[in-house]
Amino acid sequence: MALVTSISSPQLGYCSSSPPPRRPRCRRLSPAAAMATSATPRRSKEATVIVGAGVAGLATALALRRLGVGATVLEQGETLRAGGTSLTLFKNGWRVLDSIGVADELRAKYLRIQGLLPAERRMRMRSPAAGGRDLREFSFEEEAPGQEVRAVERKVLLETLASKLPAGTISFSSKLKSIAEQGPDGTLLELEDGRQILSKIVIGCDGVNSPIARWMGFSEPRYVGHMAFRGLAEYADGQPFQPKVNYIYGRGVRAGFVPVSPTKVYWFICFNRQDPGIYSQIINAMISLSTKDKKMSLADNSCHAAGVFLAGPKITDPAALKSEALDLVRGWPSDLLAVMRSTPDGAVVRTPLVDRWLWPGVSPSASRGGRVVLAGDAWHPMTPNLGQGACCALEDAVVLARRLAPAADAVGAGVEAALRAYEAERWARVFPLTARAGLVGALVQWENPAVCAARDGVVIPRLVRLGPFLEHTNFECDLLDPAPQTP
Repeated sequence: MALVTSISSPQLGYCSSSPPPRRPRCRRLSPAAAMATSATPRRSKEATVIVGAGVAGLATALALRRLGVGATVLEQGETLRAGGTSLTLFKNGWRVLDSIGVADELRAKYLRIQGLLPAERRMRMRSPAAGGRDLREFSFEEEAPGQEVRAVERKVLLETLASKLPAGTISFSSKLKSIAEQGPDGTLLELEDGRQILSKIVIGCDGVNSPIARWMGFSEPRYVGHMAFRGLAEYADGQPFQPKVNYIYGRGVRAGFVPVSPTKVYWFICFNRQDPGIYSQIINAMISLSTKDKKMSLADNSCHAAGVFLAGPKITDPAALKSEALDLVRGWPSDLLAVMRSTPDGAVVRTPLVDRWLWPGVSPSASRGGRVVLAGDAWHPMTPNLGQGACCALEDAVVLARRLAPAADAVGAGVEAALRAYEAERWARVFPLTARAGLVGALVQWENPAVCAARDGVVIPRLVRLGPFLEHTNFECDLLDPAPQTP
């Protein structure tokens, strides 16, 4: 079993609890000696390191632990990331959460989008362009038996996953500075604070703008031509909505909202924008990559470079961000506007929608040298049009853990074969889903009035069938029985 190693910073001065024989008092290093000590790289060795404490990273750490494999998780922030609003999880996501032992704890906090009465088990679609009339209502129970849909707060999901890991598993304030192959010894990770970690296996779960993916030769995620506002409304005295998804389609703009809990409602707006920002050339110039020596180094803030230029001119006033979102849907249904106005200013975010299609024979491998592998958004960012980004990250976690755990204590070919098997299994699933999500987004973001009329009058009311549309949420995932833990 691989053991979790805690990394601590050496002190410049020391005071021994047992006085030295010849000098029974505390002694502080001279400034020159202290400087020499601080300049010495602090290097440690790990069996498995996961970069990124997001959904993919924490779920992978927990899945590995349940199979008896320890891992250190590096998180660049001082705490778990509180950003983001809510994630919609479908049946496949809940199966994974069941397998790693956290689903029931989350179910107790969040509403299932199926009520006890038939009128409540609905997904409602409307169109302001069609006079505000209802286009269609879906019943999950009738058209997709066994489906489970809940929206969960991202922050709470991360906290729940982290709470199941041993203390010290997550190393906060651990921002990656460089990565370099070290031959048979593993991969060397250098952090911004000077620490160096030599790891036998590195799992990159560092998100859409993954520096590890960049080092492995992956292209930047592709902007798909539309952006999204997301928010989380709060109702201290209880929110008034039935547990059903509400979608509203316009011309080049669509919106929706869904109750999350008895006191919170998640909402979104997707809108077309041809140019996501004006800073791409400036930010790209900040990125310093050197792959010739099998090493990657990043200029300050380059880990977030793509996110900065894709988001467009940054709005620092939260109230202005919320006001911009409201302007997009002026005159739309009053229940949507009421939800948006009930959202704290600081609970609204705006992000570009991006993806990466993993074309066979063109995209790099998800693993490198049997020592580095990608999971989640770091490998296959996808648009949210199928609600599968977080679900696929969770699926990656259990598949990777099952493949890797039997080979984790091996070396060379055994680990490399496990990572290749993981890639083959997951590619066959995530490539079609990424492409489908992108195509669905392009279709529903139509602006042409005639095309929108066909969508509202024919496609949604007569052609869309919920069961076949949600076929991708069928995912078999057995429980991961916890391995005996050493005291």
